[in-house]
Amino acid sequence: MSLHDDAVLVLKTYEGPGSAQQELRGLYLNHLAAHPDGMWKACGAGHLTASALVVDPERGRVLLTLHKKLGRWLQMGGHCEPGDTTVERAALREAGEESGIPELTLLPGGPVQLDRHPIPAPCHWHLDVQYAALARPGAVESISEESLDLRWFAYDEVAEVADGSVVRLLERTRAVLDA
Repeated sequence: MSLHDDAVLVLKTYEGPGSAQQELRGLYLNHLAAHPDGMWKACGAGHLTASALVVDPERGRVLLTLHKKLGRWLQMGGHCEPGDTTVERAALREAGEESGIPELTLLPGGPVQLDRHPIPAPCHWHLDVQYAALARPGAVESISEESLDLRWFAYDEVAEVADGSVVRLLERTRAVLDA
């Protein structure tokens, strides 16, 4: 199965809450149907990306990266690569690379949410498939070349440093953890 086919399957089975998430799911599926290259950065109409919010639920905190190009605190994530066999693995790879934490585990049940956001030309949209990754107790982070900084934030601090998309991702992650 190709990465494109995996993304279609993941999105067809995604049951995110609310009409906005279902609308995004439809938009993502339509994008992939219209763009066989819709998984790759080279797709000028936009492309799917994969990310994961790294969570330490025992301490009630999340690890965020100060993105080098955007200068904002975000979850770990980025572009799919040719070696990625699934969207889930792409998200886990990105989270491991950017956090420096080995042995992260994604929450079961697939993506936590979808988030579509504009990016500068030549590509105009990231269609982000967002997961949550659990850090093992005592995990130690290590900053990567892609970050200006890497820092743990208590759940209640996230709204002070990050934008609404990260806050929503944390809210959805906490709801899944509490379920």
